[in-house]
Amino acid sequence: MSLNRTPAKKKAKELTKYLRSERPDYDYLKKIFQHLRDELEVDIPKKTEKLPYVPTEEELRRYYEVVWKAKNFQDMMIVRTLLYTGVRVSELINIKLSEIDFDRCQIRINQGKGKKDRVVPFPHSFKELLAMHCANMENKHAVYLFESSWNKKYTDRGIRKILAKYSEKAGLSQPLSPHKLRHFLLTWLKKQGVDDALIQPYSGHKSRKSLEVYSKLAIEEAQNEYNEVINNFPI
Repeated sequence: MSLNRTPAKKKAKELTKYLRSERPDYDYLKKIFQHLRDELEVDIPKKTEKLPYVPTEEELRRYYEVVWKAKNFQDMMIVRTLLYTGVRVSELINIKLSEIDFDRCQIRINQGKGKKDRVVPFPHSFKELLAMHCANMENKHAVYLFESSWNKKYTDRGIRKILAKYSEKAGLSQPLSPHKLRHFLLTWLKKQGVDDALIQPYSGHKSRKSLEVYSKLAIEEAQNEYNEVINNFPI
């Protein structure tokens, strides 16, 4: 349905005649149009929330198989650390060897997003490999968990390039970024029934509300199972 409206620019010129004498500033104009919306009963359109792409478990297995076959130990450790901890790439590149607690299987993230410190866990099964990697780095007199062959910590771009290289080899429809690996972990935890209150402190989100997007993703994944059992519903 096409509306026979006066062009917006022409209408603005008409309104100018009424408003010029008021010598309006930005705040005054803003209030006028807020009241205009109310008088005309015009609703502010809500932004549609686009859910982030999360790789499937099959895609993730295919991706990691390519990483494993490359036999590059440090690349493998980068991918697994991202997957197990869900840290952001800016946090990963700043992890120091001294910030890893092998007794508790935890890594301390100093000055993460929002300049906040927190602790993230890693699996007990990852402890041995991580200890081997740390020993190798200590022998090279490294300070950071991941450093290049020039004894410099990786950059954000450097980590992304490593992940993109394996995505291409794995033939994925979308390249895996550090943030997509983070999405996978947090979504997977939700699917396992882990409560937001337990995920939020080490995810680095400000509040439990920030984790709602992962709840939605988990619900979408559960839809297939729902369709299979709903036919047996007693009513």
